Amino acid sequence: MRPPCLADAWLRHEAELRGYLRHRLGTPQDAEDLLHDIFLKALRQGQRFCAVENPRAWLFQVARNALNDRLRSAREHVPMPEDLRAPEREASRPVDTLSQCLPRALTELCEADRLAITLCDIDGHTQQMLAERLGISLPGAKSRLQRARVRLRQRLLTACRVRFDEAGQVCCFTPRPPMP
Repeated sequence: MRPPCLADAWLRHEAELRGYLRHRLGTPQDAEDLLHDIFLKALRQGQRFCAVENPRAWLFQVARNALNDRLRSAREHVPMPEDLRAPEREASRPVDTLSQCLPRALTELCEADRLAITLCDIDGHTQQMLAERLGISLPGAKSRLQRARVRLRQRLLTACRVRFDEAGQVCCFTPRPPMP
């Protein structure tokens, strides 16, 4: 049995949903099929549908998702040939091997700079977390991280003799011997 709230919402929005789907799908039959699917999804919600704050928005979100699913499944898929070779592996780029120099350059930074770079750039934590860890404001943490990056870049330029190409990409560097 369909809840009265669903019946009311469906009566108010069915025509608009139908027009939306016809416009997107191009054929009335496809639009009717998808409209039927949307109604069934709403019906499966039962009394939970009555708790939806904005039934129109809910119905259109379900319609957009169903439309995306339909269009995605309708795309033509081209099988991959059996004899397709894997792409040749690129020679390691200088920036990949630069990691040999990074640990030593990090140890040469002050503790606050090392913490900022390690926490945000290496471990992937947010700048908000850095601010909380240091007990400073978010703008203060952002400034601290930017200054730490500048100092790390200087260490890498000086200690590892990093050089950049015309596009600003690392082109080469001189590795430093490992720390004792």
